[in-house]
Amino acid sequence: MLDFTEEQKLAQSAIRGWCAQNLEPNVRAMEAGTMPVYPTMRAMGATFGIPDMARAGFARMREPRPDADGPRKAGRGGDGQAAMMAILMMELSRCCPGFALAFGASLGLFGGAVMARGTMAQKEAWALPVLTMEKIGAWALTEPGAGSDAFGSMRTTARRVDGGWVLKGSKTFITNAPFADSFVVYAKAGGIGGEEDVRAFLVSRESKGVATSAPFAKMGMHASPTGEIFLDEVFVAADALLGGEETPTSRAAAKASLSNERFGMTPMCLGMIERCLAESVKYAKERTQWGKPIATFQLIQDKIARIYQARMIMMTLLLRQLEADASGVALPMAEASACKLYCARAATDCALEAVQLMGGAGYMSGSVVEMLARDAKLLQIGGGTDEIQILRIARELLEAR
Repeated sequence: MLDFTEEQKLAQSAIRGWCAQNLEPNVRAMEAGTMPVYPTMRAMGATFGIPDMARAGFARMREPRPDADGPRKAGRGGDGQAAMMAILMMELSRCCPGFALAFGASLGLFGGAVMARGTMAQKEAWALPVLTMEKIGAWALTEPGAGSDAFGSMRTTARRVDGGWVLKGSKTFITNAPFADSFVVYAKAGGIGGEEDVRAFLVSRESKGVATSAPFAKMGMHASPTGEIFLDEVFVAADALLGGEETPTSRAAAKASLSNERFGMTPMCLGMIERCLAESVKYAKERTQWGKPIATFQLIQDKIARIYQARMIMMTLLLRQLEADASGVALPMAEASACKLYCARAATDCALEAVQLMGGAGYMSGSVVEMLARDAKLLQIGGGTDEIQILRIARELLEAR
């Protein structure tokens, strides 16, 4: 796979046009918190038929297979959905990374977790309303005292009671938490197989004992609401255990979600770098100094060439991921970590270089590259810090030898 198909390029052009007309004019209001992202998100979904595609996918899953018992399983490979989602995330991130993050956390993290591990009943009741964008989802793993050591330092607990479970604890730095309707919450549970282990539960905002904080004030990603979740003796029915009683430990599932999140960074970072490149080239051609455009200066050319280099490497990584998805091949965790490490660092470096190239104009609040520089830094922290990615890569390589 050397490039997107012509059909995918047409879709990319349509999405970019929608972003220019409907998202770009509202970015400053979303960044300021005076305009919530979710109505625009739903309008985007309606424009591109995302709810209809989700419903159609569920209809296919319900169809009995002629060669086997039971409904069809959600499959991977060959349908082009991964490529279309990557293009969508690229174009949203090119315009407003915070908007893309809120969208991806709801459909990708929450929706993806339920679709990957949930029972058919859970997919119908919990995933479908989020995938059709009727509801907003959040994926809750991180805790105040458990960041990089998400499992070992976890303090949120699930206690088995008659008819279900009782959850107690808190989660923090959770995208969409202040406004989400549904949560995947990880907790340490006892009573399954005689061992305490990490399990995932489906929790509704309407459940008694669930509370969330106001949106945090952050360095970047201002358009993406981030907050805390508080669980005070929250009862969830037995069927809210993600995957059911027979499902194995949720540690592996959480790590799989993290792996997907890390690969999901690639189109986000690519979109941000493409915007940095476009803004840098445009400014370099228009800005004059000493009687000539600064584009004629070699140090400016060096910055633009390096941003382009990062763009080409990242595009190659994305095409590899899409080819693997189409072939049904699972890429190793070390590759997910390496990809996330490179992409996050490159996006941050390129955004800062774009600011430097534009000087005072790039540093001013309201500048696109100023927003991208602030937003990019989160990608070196969220989904596992750079340092954790380095440890993960090294351990997997050394253990394999």
